[in-house]
Amino acid sequence: MNDTKTELKFFPIPAWDKEENYLRKQHKNGWEFVSVNGFCLYHFRKCEPKDVVYQLDFNPDSVSKKNEYIQMFRDCGWEYMQNYVGYSYFRKAASEMDGTEEEIFCDDASRLGMMKRVFLGRMIPLLVIFFLGIIPQIVIQILNDMYGFAAFFCVMFVLYLVTFISFAVPYWRYYKRAYKE
Repeated sequence: MNDTKTELKFFPIPAWDKEENYLRKQHKNGWEFVSVNGFCLYHFRKCEPKDVVYQLDFNPDSVSKKNEYIQMFRDCGWEYMQNYVGYSYFRKAASEMDGTEEEIFCDDASRLGMMKRVFLGRMIPLLVIFFLGIIPQIVIQILNDMYGFAAFFCVMFVLYLVTFISFAVPYWRYYKRAYKE
């Protein structure tokens, strides 16, 4: 029987919570997260099934002060796993928590701060590509009667739009909760 497994799994930019749930479910099923690398290749090691909470933090600046950053989370009982494309991975056994669903973010304002870092680091480059690449290409292809290419860029337009909306909706929810009057 194999004691390791690798899965190819893709999570869009704003779906860190789905990734956290995926890793937790794997651990509950007896597969401890070891690392993620390459193009979304998740590596697991066979273990005793256990409820372990996984949390992600997007903080590309943490690399410059990595030791202090990791120590801050260790002091709160979180085990540092790795960094991958700007996200830091942490885990903690649910049994070590005070009977509450503990998170590395203590409030909505902190979570909103992470989302702002994701927006600046990931969404702005996508917006630039969207406005300087996708939209002009649709117009150019239609003007040149290249409807096949125009259709391709229209599909890209829809994919980008879905990505923006899937980020904007949770961002707006956290924003409203963090700054409710």
